[in-house]
Amino acid sequence: MKILSAIALSLLLSASSVVSAGPVQAQTVSDLMAQMRAKWNTPTEPFRVIDNVYYVGTAGLSSFLVTSPDGHVLIDTGLPEATPLIKTNIDKLGFKLADIKVLLNTHAHLDHTGGLAELKKETGAQMVSSAADKPLLEGGYYPGRENDAELKFPPVKVDRIVGDGEKVTVGKLTLVAHMTPGHSPGCTTWTTVTREKRWNHTVVFFCSATVAANRLVGSNVTYPGIVEDYRKTFAKAKGIFADVFLAPHPEMFKMDEKRPQIGRSAFNPFIKAAEFHAFIRDAEKAFDEGLAKQKAAADAGE
Repeated sequence: MKILSAIALSLLLSASSVVSAGPVQAQTVSDLMAQMRAKWNTPTEPFRVIDNVYYVGTAGLSSFLVTSPDGHVLIDTGLPEATPLIKTNIDKLGFKLADIKVLLNTHAHLDHTGGLAELKKETGAQMVSSAADKPLLEGGYYPGRENDAELKFPPVKVDRIVGDGEKVTVGKLTLVAHMTPGHSPGCTTWTTVTREKRWNHTVVFFCSATVAANRLVGSNVTYPGIVEDYRKTFAKAKGIFADVFLAPHPEMFKMDEKRPQIGRSAFNPFIKAAEFHAFIRDAEKAFDEGLAKQKAAADAGE
């Protein structure tokens, strides 16, 4: 069980396996987490993705600034120690931290929430969340692992709850909430419309649909109805039509492949009409495989 626990935590909320240094048996959970944190906290330069959408996160964890003349929206942060870098990146782009009016979160896991409390305090921005993730954000814990210190994060008070289809607006800037639970109970995908070269483009900030550290079977599932939630999310995501796909982990939307292509041609490398749905198809297949493995392990009494 200790080995299985280490494996689960090494994949901790990540889009893919990024820990590969040596056999799992030779590592402790703390060792694995230290490796994850080092990757997640690696600095990177901020850049414009499209129109008023900017990347201000680290090399390993996404954070997006969506701007408007009336104020800005920040979607996700990284680990607590990455907050100074996010602030610096926002400043490098010429924007002011004080102009952030709303804080959004895709899902309440430590690698995407660590700086929310500090940034809320400094900016006075409104913290917006789904109802199901609100207790996690305000409690600073991972569902089903409330006492696991490795997964805790600074709690942040939620000011507003949004449901499926509700809008968050700052001046003329509008983001729409889409409930896509499973990865977290209140996993929220956000969309907004941008414009480039006289054409409108829909940007999707997908939450996630990986199994990660979630328990899908047995008497101690991460939360009741989790498998059904994943199924609903795959169906829901297939109905979201967006040609700019962004997500909480850069590798999910192949940022490192696209970013060097910026400016090399007249085409924005982040505009790819079929990419999001292709990703969802692969994610659903990976989920089915993960569920099957957990069922097999449960049947074998592991």
